[in-house]
Amino acid sequence: MTRVWAERGTRPRAWRQTEYEWVYLFGSVCPATGETHGCLLPWVNREAMGVYLEDFSRHLRHGIHALLVLDGAGWHTSKSLAVPSNVTLQFLPPKAPESNPAELAWREMRQKYLGNRVYPTVEALEDAVGEAWLKVTESPTTMRSLCGFEWITQIGQN
Repeated sequence: MTRVWAERGTRPRAWRQTEYEWVYLFGSVCPATGETHGCLLPWVNREAMGVYLEDFSRHLRHGIHALLVLDGAGWHTSKSLAVPSNVTLQFLPPKAPESNPAELAWREMRQKYLGNRVYPTVEALEDAVGEAWLKVTESPTTMRSLCGFEWITQIGQN
């Protein structure tokens, strides 16, 4: 559910789906350039994270080393997670989702493209999530604006 505009004193109606099937979007944003990378996967666990990291690593330009900022989800912090040599993982403090630059991209997707909708099939949901990711990430300027947190900019200058 997301917020909607409504006339004061009214109670707007919105669709709400109460049956659940899940689609997982793994995504990364470079706050300096606005470049993005994303993968839709059918599950979320250490193996899926490994698949994402390997794909992300392959798509980095030659000579680039990426620092990925992640929350403390178990599939991010697993000791047996294979991290490619051109990627370093940096974990955020616990219970600090507002520190995660990608959270604003996820919020943008939910608010503008995914919220208050019902999807008849998991395939329709996959299509909607993929299209929402492409729409939100089509403008590098927008992505820099959403994800260019001041503390990240300061780290990049050091």
